[in-house]
Amino acid sequence: MVTLRVIRGDEAPAPERRPEARPQSASAPSPQPSPPEGERETFIARFRKRASDAWALVAHSLSGRLLLLTILYVLLTEVLILLPTLGRYHRSLLESHIASAEIAILPFTESGGEQLSEGLRRELLARAGAGAVMLKRADQRELFLAHDEPSHFDLTIDLREQSLFSQIAAALDCLAEGGNRTLHVVAMTRIVHAETVEVITDERPIRDDLVSYANRLVLVALVISLATGVLVFLSLYAVLVRPMGRLTRAMVRFRDDPEDSSRIIQASERKDEIGQAERELASMQRDIAGFLQQKARLAALGGAVAKIQHDLRNILASAQLASDRLARIDDPVVKRLAPRIVSSLDHAVTLATRTLRFGRADEHPPRRERFALAPLVDEVGEAAIAVEGDAAIEFDNRVDPTLEANADHEQLYRTLLNLIRNAAEAVKPRDGARIEVSAEQENTNLAIRIRDNGTGIPDLVRAKLFQPFAASTRSAGTGLGLAIARDLARAHGGDVVLESTGESGTCFRIDIPGREKR
Repeated sequence: MVTLRVIRGDEAPAPERRPEARPQSASAPSPQPSPPEGERETFIARFRKRASDAWALVAHSLSGRLLLLTILYVLLTEVLILLPTLGRYHRSLLESHIASAEIAILPFTESGGEQLSEGLRRELLARAGAGAVMLKRADQRELFLAHDEPSHFDLTIDLREQSLFSQIAAALDCLAEGGNRTLHVVAMTRIVHAETVEVITDERPIRDDLVSYANRLVLVALVISLATGVLVFLSLYAVLVRPMGRLTRAMVRFRDDPEDSSRIIQASERKDEIGQAERELASMQRDIAGFLQQKARLAALGGAVAKIQHDLRNILASAQLASDRLARIDDPVVKRLAPRIVSSLDHAVTLATRTLRFGRADEHPPRRERFALAPLVDEVGEAAIAVEGDAAIEFDNRVDPTLEANADHEQLYRTLLNLIRNAAEAVKPRDGARIEVSAEQENTNLAIRIRDNGTGIPDLVRAKLFQPFAASTRSAGTGLGLAIARDLARAHGGDVVLESTGESGTCFRIDIPGREKR
């Protein structure tokens, strides 16, 4: 049989003494008068504006977002550490009350404990913060009361079965709902011959200690978050944000005047991705500046040609009239040379009339017609080699006399003239100089090859072979010939490509599709 022995105090516990509020001394300073309503509104508006500006700076800049994210992530990490810590601390507070209650009743559990005074029992239980303590033994239960037996309790907490998550839940419940509740705490006991101990206690001191501890934890977490965030921010700002800002400023500055080479960014010696970005940006800016300078030269060239075009056309017209009269002379030599002179002047007049259309938007589209290709190659070859004077250049036209081209006669003439003239200039210094022109047709596509036995094209020139003003191998050249030839071929839907080059010579290929590509 289990018996219940109740040990209660005879006297009611002394009421808790609370400090009385001191009356305000007459010498205490009187409260300061509140500022006028207008000044308060101005201060509030100014504060809101500054806060809005600060938030805009933080939220809309890379460095500000980086700082906010760093602080947020550190705070999340601190929360994951804070919750288990609060749970364990709440359990330690309950265990501390259990230990104090065990110490308070320990003298009364030994033999002769009944002889101890009730006042001592009441004092010990009051100091332990226990309203009642029940000690469970195998054959009996002992109830120790500090005063009247509690009529109820609000919450039971069994420390014997608590897990980490239940500890966290109990701590959060104490912070959120606690303060005015009576707790019934059950735990294992270290008193000899006893199994468990149960304590009835007020939750107020436990919650006060837990709130104080939580405040300290939150303060430490905030300090750590801010310190970590600032350190990470300063580090990333130095190695990432500031260089990115430098890149951005360099791009904006270059955009204002891209033709000014002094605005090209000076790349640093960094070996990381930022350094690579700086070097690539500097290379891109140099290329853009070079292209714009070329465009400016083309524009200046177009303006100069437009000014002399009128006078040049009149001069050529006069020469054309003279050549017509020359063609009427019966001298055999004149008869043989006059058609070449007339043809050359006709081409010159046509070009002068249209001005120099390269680089202009009004280059007319190809006017395709079918014509024999071999006579055109002969005509172009004679004109191109004649320009080189007394140079001994062998010109070999291997085009099939029956082969016809479907292209703009005038534009194909200009394309072939530029390529064959380049070939003649390349082979002029060599003994046994030779130029060969061949053509073949696959289905409706025409391929014309111009081969020479010159010294080849240098590697530095190949990279910019078809760029205006950039690929000339002659000191007096403009570098426009290949660019003009490629543009005219591409207008037909074809292209001009470098097939091969080396010490044994160079070969260019002109591709002319049978019809325009759409």
